[in-house]
Amino acid sequence: MMVREPMVAGQFYPAGREQCLKHIEALRPKTPFEGGPERPVGGILPHAGWVYSGATALAALGAICARRTPRTFVIFGAVHTDAGRSGAVFPHGGWRTPLGLVEVDERLAREVLARGPDLMTEDPEAHEDEHSIEVQLPFIQHLAPDARILPIAVLPNEKAPAIGRLVGIVIQSLDADAVCLGSTDLTHYGTGYGFAPRGLGPAGIRWMRDENDRRMLDLIERLDAEAVVAEARRHRNACGAGAVAATLAAARQLGAVRGHVVRYTTSYDVMREQMGREAADMAVGYVGAVI
Repeated sequence: MMVREPMVAGQFYPAGREQCLKHIEALRPKTPFEGGPERPVGGILPHAGWVYSGATALAALGAICARRTPRTFVIFGAVHTDAGRSGAVFPHGGWRTPLGLVEVDERLAREVLARGPDLMTEDPEAHEDEHSIEVQLPFIQHLAPDARILPIAVLPNEKAPAIGRLVGIVIQSLDADAVCLGSTDLTHYGTGYGFAPRGLGPAGIRWMRDENDRRMLDLIERLDAEAVVAEARRHRNACGAGAVAATLAAARQLGAVRGHVVRYTTSYDVMREQMGREAADMAVGYVGAVI
């Protein structure tokens, strides 16, 4: 059995089972999200360290699981390096976390690979050094302990919407009980990221939040899959643009008409509100959305 071992446990989230569970409970929202669709088909989640983006990811995933608990989560992951191929499928076996093993939906994987040979590739190695899917798994295990996953890494290119549409078509044809998730963070702003077009300090963070990230949020709400990759290239406001585009296209194929932002924040806000300190020279945006 092919098993992907945890790569960032102890860095992005706790390495022990009890510590994970305790941290998850601390991150869960105090009040549930009241809006959004009655039967969600997708979501967008951030993938930074839990201390920064975990509450945002859990708010969106919790809103999904409060309305339905699917048998499978298709997780479109970000690709943070130039290596790899788009549509890289982890086809069988499972992924281990401190909470145990999550099994891959092998039937869905086989069908996706069979129907999209020009879009999908069996490539478990593409997932070895990427964290964007892994950090979501303990949340899924906690909220939907019997769910399986289908991990697919998606490059930010013109194929991303087609990958999502194909996955949506396969879900429909198999009558699969599945929800599609896209893993991304938003603008990486500041000197450490080489991107500070409006300068440092609160004014730059306001521009990042109210203008630069807002453009990506608008596309998510409109399910404008075809515009996401170009938007991210132009304004550097999503590190997982391929994952977002694939998720929006899959959700549209499954009948969705609108995305709903459950929670938006930045690392600047988290540090100021929860840690009592500011890092005005850098910030990253995080969105949790339900589709």
